Amino acid sequence: MAVMTSGGAKSLYLQVIAGVLLGILLGVVWPSIAVAMQPFGDAFIKLVRMIIAPIVFVTVVVGIAKLSNAAEVGRIGLKAIVYFEVMTTFAMFIGLVVGHVVQPGVGLNIDPASLDRKAVARYVDAPHQDVTAFVLNIIPNTVVDAFAKGEILQVLLFAVLFGLGLSRMGAAGKPVTEFLDKAGGALFGVIGIIMRVAPLGAFGAMAFTIGRYGIGTLLQLGLLMGCFYLTCVIFIFAIMGFVAWIVGLNIVKIVLYVKEEFLLVLGTSSSEAAMPTLMAKLEGLGCGKSLVGLTVPLGYAFNLDGSSIYFTMAIAFIAQALNIPLSWEDYLLILGVLLLTSKGAATVTGGGFITLAATLATMNGRVPVAGMVLVLGVDRFMSEARAITNLFGNTVATIFVAWWEGTLDVDRARRIMDGQEAPVAVE
Repeated sequence: MAVMTSGGAKSLYLQVIAGVLLGILLGVVWPSIAVAMQPFGDAFIKLVRMIIAPIVFVTVVVGIAKLSNAAEVGRIGLKAIVYFEVMTTFAMFIGLVVGHVVQPGVGLNIDPASLDRKAVARYVDAPHQDVTAFVLNIIPNTVVDAFAKGEILQVLLFAVLFGLGLSRMGAAGKPVTEFLDKAGGALFGVIGIIMRVAPLGAFGAMAFTIGRYGIGTLLQLGLLMGCFYLTCVIFIFAIMGFVAWIVGLNIVKIVLYVKEEFLLVLGTSSSEAAMPTLMAKLEGLGCGKSLVGLTVPLGYAFNLDGSSIYFTMAIAFIAQALNIPLSWEDYLLILGVLLLTSKGAATVTGGGFITLAATLATMNGRVPVAGMVLVLGVDRFMSEARAITNLFGNTVATIFVAWWEGTLDVDRARRIMDGQEAPVAVE
């Protein structure tokens, strides 16, 4: 599996920066034309999503098939889930604390009766998966259906089972493993081709966002925006930085190591856009193929640090804007409910707003569900921070689990991030 060379990565980095800046400029100067650029962003994201399921499948199958001890799969998965739960709970708590202390919604004095429920009706009325439905949905109706719909957790489940089946075959399964390994190399070659149009995708997505919603929208709820972005930055460099310090790495160098992926997410507002190349980089850093193949896809469903901060802060903001005082008992209820409802947030379009609706609906009318309309205008701008925080969260999570497993050569990882050594060659 080839990881992008430093020269190619630097070129892509500069091109994506140019695409993002041109998109912002067009959105400000010529909004009507900028909105028409949306298909470029949508097409790029569709191209990436097209390849995610097969890449996850071959990566996990080959990684597991080469394991000498199949029990490693369960152990790695369990460690990843434990880490995810701790970090997302902490992220939710921080969002509540910052929202309660800064109080970005105080002073708006909005009458709850004036809220337009129609504006958020499609999220309020949308069915939300409970925990049981979420777990059952991980099991696909058919294998083909999982790939056809691009359901990553379903593909991951089948890949784990298929990989375990191959490992039990021993030498007889080696030809299949070798074929899939070579197929994985070809798939990452496809990713290399797709990445050539990443700057155009970033341009189209950013132009549409600025042209459609306007820079002025940011000023209306500037305190909430600033509060949320600042909290995400603090979470990345303080909390994730502490985790990186435990491992023996520097969070700033980790961020710089995945700077191309950061720009892709910034431009497209989709952390999925960077998933394939992120997996390749983490393998190149020394995290094992099977570990990366398990942890990263799981993280996209369970390790939503940015979304967790957003959920609690948005609820606090809505309550403050409507002059509804919340007690710490209310805050604890919010945390408890979100621990359950947030797990399905990444599995459906508009999942973040659906999760907000499901959470508010459980509060016995304390905060009206229609209050979500107050954050609807800036939600698109806040999605960048959510996706970026989720990206870094999954990066640090994978590194931490690899360190926890004792398979990460920390000294070598430092040298790779410093550019003193080439990325690990993945078999």
